[in-house]
Amino acid sequence: MTGFGIDLGTANTVVCDQRHGVVLDEPSVMVVPNAQGRSKRVHPLLVGTEARALIGRCPVGLTAVRPLRDGVIVDLEAARAFVVGVLGKLSMSRRIRPHAVIGVPAGATALERRALLEVADEAGIRRAALVPEPIAGAMGCGIDPLEARAHMVVDVGGGTSEVTSFCFGGILSHRSTRVAGDEMTLALYHHLRTEHHLLVGELTAEALKCSLATDDALSAVVQGIDLATGRPRLLTLDSAEVLEALRPTVETIIADLGGALEDLPPQAADDILEEGITVFGGCSLLRGFDKLLESSFAFPVKMAERPLTCVAEGAALCLANPAVHHAFENAFIEAA
Repeated sequence: MTGFGIDLGTANTVVCDQRHGVVLDEPSVMVVPNAQGRSKRVHPLLVGTEARALIGRCPVGLTAVRPLRDGVIVDLEAARAFVVGVLGKLSMSRRIRPHAVIGVPAGATALERRALLEVADEAGIRRAALVPEPIAGAMGCGIDPLEARAHMVVDVGGGTSEVTSFCFGGILSHRSTRVAGDEMTLALYHHLRTEHHLLVGELTAEALKCSLATDDALSAVVQGIDLATGRPRLLTLDSAEVLEALRPTVETIIADLGGALEDLPPQAADDILEEGITVFGGCSLLRGFDKLLESSFAFPVKMAERPLTCVAEGAALCLANPAVHHAFENAFIEAA
């Protein structure tokens, strides 16, 4: 039986084969023609890495599209075309309809989850099942969500940030915010514009965030358009300034997630204090994020070994252990 664990993220889509591990890890972007005629069908020209390269430089008549926002579908037809394109990169026979377990934010609404199941079915996936991303990520980190012991994980991706504690197949406490990595990139873009009068593209701001906020480099050179002269200009930024520009967004994320501690049973707190909080997602790699989280939550924090792929890996493990996604299939926490 062919089966995949899929993490359809706002920033990246990761597919993990049940037998061979991660087989695809590419940006959640596609390039489509502007005019689709009378047909409502979306026919992407490029999907994934090739499409991302055209963000901010698409020729006339083409548009770079992100079919997911805040970790959920915003356009059914665009999402269907994107999932079809992703499956097409896996070199499968068109006659094979694979099984799949798909990670979705624990705070996704019933309508958003139904839309994802419809897209999966139309894209050729047979009997798709959904599992909350914090649970899938925990499994990918070697945590058993069915054991009679409390665990807590923090997932900070491109579109959503979530903190979830769980025990014995059920959720104990949960908080979710749709402030995450995309807002960090936007904050850096506005910082360059207001403080340095430099206009940069989306990819430039994202690359700067990733290089100085996660690596050990002390400074980096960024190129953009000088707003005063309209001419290209180079600017050298040090890592401290980048981190300071991102700090308000990071603090907002942690403040929004902190409410999960209020709902945590005291006995569960003992388990988490002993084991610590597991953190994953692309933005968990932000330098100093674990220390800031530890000081705010007062629990020890440990980083996932594979923070970018553990959700897809955990979703693939659910194929072999269906008791997990059966236990959590109705455990989604919708915002009030």
